[in-house]
Amino acid sequence: MLTRLLAVIAIISTALYLVPTGAHLFELPSKMALAPADYMLVQRIYSGWQWFGVVIAAAIVATAVLAVRLRGDRTAFTWAMAAAVCLVAALADFLAFTYPVNRATAFWTSLPNPFEAARWQWEYSHAAAALLTFVALVATVIAVLRHDPR
Repeated sequence: MLTRLLAVIAIISTALYLVPTGAHLFELPSKMALAPADYMLVQRIYSGWQWFGVVIAAAIVATAVLAVRLRGDRTAFTWAMAAAVCLVAALADFLAFTYPVNRATAFWTSLPNPFEAARWQWEYSHAAAALLTFVALVATVIAVLRHDPR
């Protein structure tokens, strides 16, 4: 029962984190074409998105605990652990590449210099996080489907 609950929490929290990262990935081509002033205006829509930090924390914890619970099933454990590693990598990507740009731009209230380098770093770090989060979601689902509780 606990394992199933953890699986549901891991899948839902990972899927929820895929919402903002996926949005960033799919808007990337259009945003990269914006002039700096327009880009700065568009960046204001992310006010409040810091609450997704709670979602990725929940996803990491639930997925890691799920992996521990599945340790007796080598295949399911491997998939769950791969998912946890991808989520930790997505968080590390945010902390190493996205957050420094957020700070340098006062959360996009100040035009960065050089603008293009900051924009590329911010946008492509989000794209990497989206791909890592998607892989984590798929790996979690596979772990749950492959798990044989007998």
